[in-house]
Amino acid sequence: MSGGRVVTLGETMGLLAATTVGHLQHVPHMALGIGGAESNVAIALSRLGTPVSWTGRLGMDSVGDRVVRELTAEGVDVHAVRDPDAPTGLMLKERLPGGAVKVWYYRAHGAGARLARADVDDALVAGAGLLHVTGITPALGATAAAAVFHAVDVAREAGVKVSVDVNHRSALWPPETAAPVLRRLVERADIVFAGDDEAALVLGRERADDPEELAAALTGLGPAGAVIKLGAEGASALVDGVHHRQAAVPVQVVDPVGAGDAFVGAYLSELMAGADVKRCLGTAALAGALLCTVPGDWEAMPTRAVLDGWTGVTDDVQR
Repeated sequence: MSGGRVVTLGETMGLLAATTVGHLQHVPHMALGIGGAESNVAIALSRLGTPVSWTGRLGMDSVGDRVVRELTAEGVDVHAVRDPDAPTGLMLKERLPGGAVKVWYYRAHGAGARLARADVDDALVAGAGLLHVTGITPALGATAAAAVFHAVDVAREAGVKVSVDVNHRSALWPPETAAPVLRRLVERADIVFAGDDEAALVLGRERADDPEELAAALTGLGPAGAVIKLGAEGASALVDGVHHRQAAVPVQVVDPVGAGDAFVGAYLSELMAGADVKRCLGTAALAGALLCTVPGDWEAMPTRAVLDGWTGVTDDVQR
């Protein structure tokens, strides 16, 4: 695959992040930003030079204005439907003592959950090089699920490749409800990304097995490629019948939220540039690692210059 625009759609929310370590009941200040899996991927793609469009539904409010402003500033082509009857969703992030990060979501009645089939620009999707969706959006409600599957159908009918990140969110729907929907989505994909536990869920298994076997089973559902994200253990991929393994890049982790989105965005950027699987995985692993070194869901998404300048030394001083 070489060239073309990536189109993605999903929910982006306002993000209130604690500025200090501690439980929220003891934190005096929070910083306002934005976050959302699909828009995080869009930012990663844009920073790496890949044209990308994002579609979503936002409230007619200042938080929605912030989302549009940030994504536009990052070079993302924004197609935002503004909803006067529902607010832009919010999420709160706390940095717990000991290093863990906890995220609280306030999205059930937000505009993003009201994403609908009519919000999808069929011509935009049909003219893309690749459509990227996640398993988060179908969990938001019936209309959001319909929008995702409609976009996938439009892409497939137009010969546009489809990328799916399973991204199961147990807080949004239980496994028994999520599994058949996510499986339907994977069956329509050309490439699928999943954690090993997410792959097991899609495949109807009680536990995760060997990553190579999981990737093979996922491709058996239809995709030509499957990438199993393994966190600190790297990644395993099966693409066009060939297995690949990628080690993780060791870094000092500050905030892991968004690392999977950085991984996917970087992989897809290399894929759209015509790179081989080895380069796609290597760039993805480095991007995901670097994202973890800075607080924020997307702020540390690397540019090409950052990737090219990476030395592996984390404590050097550049003057």
